[in-house]
Amino acid sequence: MAATLCHLNHGSGLKKLNDYLLNCPNITRSYQLSPLSGAAGTRRYYNRICIRKLEVERQKGSKCCFSRCRAELWDNTYKEETDYISRATLIWRAIKLPIYSVALVPLTVGSAAAYFHTGLYSARRYFVLLASSILIITWLNLSNDVYDFDTGADKNKKESVVNIVGSRTGTIVAAWLLLALGFMGLTWVAVEAANMRSLFLLASAVTCGYIYQCPPFRLSYQGLGEPLCFAAFGPFATTAFYLLQSSTSSELPITGTIFSGSLLVGFTTTLILFCSHFHQVEDDRAVSKMSPLVRLGTKRGSQVVKVAVITLYSLLFALVSLCPDSISGKTSGQLC
Repeated sequence: MAATLCHLNHGSGLKKLNDYLLNCPNITRSYQLSPLSGAAGTRRYYNRICIRKLEVERQKGSKCCFSRCRAELWDNTYKEETDYISRATLIWRAIKLPIYSVALVPLTVGSAAAYFHTGLYSARRYFVLLASSILIITWLNLSNDVYDFDTGADKNKKESVVNIVGSRTGTIVAAWLLLALGFMGLTWVAVEAANMRSLFLLASAVTCGYIYQCPPFRLSYQGLGEPLCFAAFGPFATTAFYLLQSSTSSELPITGTIFSGSLLVGFTTTLILFCSHFHQVEDDRAVSKMSPLVRLGTKRGSQVVKVAVITLYSLLFALVSLCPDSISGKTSGQLC
């Protein structure tokens, strides 16, 4: 023991000795019992032994515990910060402003194709159709939140309109009113253009949106949401908007220009829908919403996105390369 103490550094002797005893697993501090202590003294003795052992273990692992506690504190703080989202931010996310590009793009592509063939363009029809399309996309957004709320898919989705408003009934009533107003606008333009075929195409697009999400169909839960999206915003909507730019005396022909353009619009819109499911794969799987991303997984899904983007740019390049005369305006009414 004396030899051991000689190896201690200079300083406070009692402190050094105490530190040494704490770090030595083979040294156990004992306490002598008073002969008159009896059972109570025995309990106190063993309590002291247990406390001392716990203190030794605590001192041994103090650095590790400190690091672990600091990491846990950081994780908890970060989690609290990320869990707290202001109401303004949630409302902004619920609006989903980028999603309204799916109303703007088919209309713009269809109108541009009509102008390419005829040189005519009606700004009034364009903006009435744009406003009507925005109302219908809002119906899609709100009704989708309502029916996903019913199935539990949006249980953890803070930016769900139903979760923000707190009223399922109010949300679904507003959604159907917006659909009615939007379809009235589409009907008005179709009547003015004297083109009922376009109204049939738009009704088909709305039907695709209904069976995509609404009961009893809910085909998005069977993994058919992407094909429906392709048909609705591509061949149906883009072609209909093209026809609605025609004059009342003659109807525009369905040419390769509008057909190719509608396919590209449908392709890009479907890709947007596919990517929108990346953040909710686990919630979708929990309620048996078997979207293509749930079936593929996020890793393979990301590879699909890369291939799709490359394919899209390849198609655009091929379209421009095969039809240089049409793009430069040397021909009219024909493409490819």
